[in-house]
Amino acid sequence: MRPDGVIESCLYVDDLDTAAAFYGDVLGLELVAAEVGRHAFFRCGASMVLLFNPRRCAADGTSDVPRHGALGPGHLALAVANADLAAWREHLTRHGVAIEQIIERPSGNSLYFRDPAGNSLELTTPRIWGLPEAQESRPWP
Repeated sequence: MRPDGVIESCLYVDDLDTAAAFYGDVLGLELVAAEVGRHAFFRCGASMVLLFNPRRCAADGTSDVPRHGALGPGHLALAVANADLAAWREHLTRHGVAIEQIIERPSGNSLYFRDPAGNSLELTTPRIWGLPEAQESRPWP
């Protein structure tokens, strides 16, 4: 037996309002649910990106979900068409997001930057892991 895929990924952010604005306005993810000061949940393709305030999640004993949290920056790679990376670079730059690094590989390239909480984000094609590229190249937005 093995799982079919990743349903949700979780990052921890100290300033939930700023991070939620970044994921919604800059990355264009759809906000699905939020609780002020605790969490914001975003749809990303067929998966979910969950943002949590680590202080609330580690101490919250009222949730049905076990306590959790992490210290320090996390990492999340988001799938995009390899042909769209240049448009994403321009889009992020227009929004004042510094590009940390671009890595070129035969299987596809990766664009690295940080969210407002310092988490490392990567835009890349699923082909870097031998997975099919799920979307067609399309102009931004």
